[in-house]
Amino acid sequence: MSLMTNGFVELVDTASLDRFIAESNHDPAIIFKHSNSCGISASAYTEMTRVRQRVGIITVQKARALSEEVVKRFGVEHESPQVLIVKDGKVTWTASHGRVRAEAVEKAAGSNHHTE
Repeated sequence: MSLMTNGFVELVDTASLDRFIAESNHDPAIIFKHSNSCGISASAYTEMTRVRQRVGIITVQKARALSEEVVKRFGVEHESPQVLIVKDGKVTWTASHGRVRAEAVEKAAGSNHHTE
């Protein structure tokens, strides 16, 4: 698990995902699934750089197995770009594509209300 220059924490395998969630210390963990070959995902990436909380990023081309593990573990169908907020082992909020907005992510991470 490494901190990228933009403030994202790169998640590449289940161990790094587990560490990232554990290090959130019972605060909501923000996970961003990103495709490096999609224009919509590039816009979402820019939005996510504005989030003031730690964000774990899964680049689906580099960590496909982890992306699939997230689907299995949390029961949320894969989309990219996609943001999941995880608290106490459950997804409390998710958004994808054009709904990925920094303000919405920060609000959801603070409020724990589930919205699609």
